[in-house]
Amino acid sequence: MPRSAKTILICEDDQHLRQLIRVVIGEGVQVVEAHDGDEAVELALALRPQLIILDLMLPKRSGSEVLAAIRPKLSPDDTHIIVVSAWPDADAAALDAGADGFLSKPFEPDELEAMVNNVLDES
Repeated sequence: MPRSAKTILICEDDQHLRQLIRVVIGEGVQVVEAHDGDEAVELALALRPQLIILDLMLPKRSGSEVLAAIRPKLSPDDTHIIVVSAWPDADAAALDAGADGFLSKPFEPDELEAMVNNVLDES
């Protein structure tokens, strides 16, 4: 599938961080944003994106709750999930819950870019 046909869902309540993630992702993909956990679940299930970048600390519904709601409905082969969190100790729980990768905040943009490219190249 060409990269241009791929959709990435950014689930992050901080506008500046969403903007940084958009810059890191670059062009050639469709980027959709969710500002809270409820919107994240709704968009994830409706769009079935190839990649979800998911913050754990979201209003309305936590990223952990979002992950629990969407992972059983979205195949890991079709939708990859990278969790981004200021809680570095949350990595094991996120991976156990079905995340494909974990980045601690603050993260280096190059780290995120490498993870995104790796996931998009696989799918």
